[in-house]
Amino acid sequence: MVTDIAVIVVAADDGVKPQTVEAINHARAANVPMLVAINKIDLPNANPEKVRKELSELGLVPEEWGGETIFVEISAKNKTNLDDLLEMILLVADMQELKANPHTRGNGVVIESRLDKGRGPVATVLIKKGTLKTGDIIVAGDVHGRARALFNDRGKRVKQATPSQPVEVVGLSAVPSAGEEFLVVDQEKTAHQITAERIARQRARIAGPVRRLTLDDLARRIEEDKIVELRVIIKGDVHGSIEALREALEKLEEEGVKMRIIHSGVGAISESDVMLASASDAIIIGFNVRPSSAAKKMAEQEGVDIRLYRVIYKALEDISSAMRGLLEPEYEEVDKGSAEVREIFRIPKVGVVAGCYVVEGEVRRNQNVRVIRDGVIVHDGKVSSVRRFKEDVRSVSAGFECGIMIENFQDINKGDILEFYTRETKAR
Repeated sequence: MVTDIAVIVVAADDGVKPQTVEAINHARAANVPMLVAINKIDLPNANPEKVRKELSELGLVPEEWGGETIFVEISAKNKTNLDDLLEMILLVADMQELKANPHTRGNGVVIESRLDKGRGPVATVLIKKGTLKTGDIIVAGDVHGRARALFNDRGKRVKQATPSQPVEVVGLSAVPSAGEEFLVVDQEKTAHQITAERIARQRARIAGPVRRLTLDDLARRIEEDKIVELRVIIKGDVHGSIEALREALEKLEEEGVKMRIIHSGVGAISESDVMLASASDAIIIGFNVRPSSAAKKMAEQEGVDIRLYRVIYKALEDISSAMRGLLEPEYEEVDKGSAEVREIFRIPKVGVVAGCYVVEGEVRRNQNVRVIRDGVIVHDGKVSSVRRFKEDVRSVSAGFECGIMIENFQDINKGDILEFYTRETKAR
């Protein structure tokens, strides 16, 4: 658990909202003490007494009303009573005896992680006990490495981090999962042993004689009243998105269907992911990422179902429909070509033109295009213009250079890959 104290912020003019109730329920589920900050008291229609009454009905009774919950009226905009709020937080911490020894080896929790183009795997961690120092050997889940550099919340490089401090850690062997606890060990040999044991246990859990399953199979077997288990592998651009999708999927319930997420990770869908899906009869969900060309070819050979999404609700809609045996017609993306961005031209009154080399297939005006950067989808849109020698053309084939403009998108970088495709109804 990461949270020690929850501050429930409620606007004095709006009162309690559904998200307020959700936040309170999360805090109660985590069994952490709560205090309330009534914000926007500077507004003319502020009504803090109404907020107190509404929260009292939810079980958060103010101390001045005979309850146990501390209420502080503040204005974040005018910085009114912010010192009082901090004092109350410290008071609650003192009452809860929230203490940590900074003189031991550091340990804590991975809050977020990502794959950075320049720095490699980067993990944002929160120190719970001890002190994390540059050069420490870290184990987080099935990932380990030496902390080559630490950066604080302002992006400044620091030598160490003490309890309650968040820092970015650079130097891990791979991207750890958000929520994993990390610890510092004395030797790299120990770190290797710990991660090897954890990987072996994970493989043992997912091993077993199974047959590959697609969402189409799932819908059919639901109609046949057969109990099935849907195994899922999730790959995404950042761990926050993955965790949000994981939590939403795990809440899906349908009679006769069991949901089991066997693996998740940050980055493009790899051959390793396809091999795991093939061995464990799982489908792969990609959120804002694409499969590598080798992974895509392997998935076709192995019959592994890869589903790609940019919004969570669409993924939930497809899987929920399949679990009910009501899967809608599937649309297949047909690759038409790809191009590499080699130069960027910023033309006044025109916009950004990407100087590209068409690697395969062709690019056509008004075609669907996906911008890939380090294996992650950064934009999905349409080609608005194709130019060759300053003239607009309808299409350009592989082996030629051209200028490409993308509709409503200016953030093109040198080195980006453009994938061109069409969407066609897939025969079931």
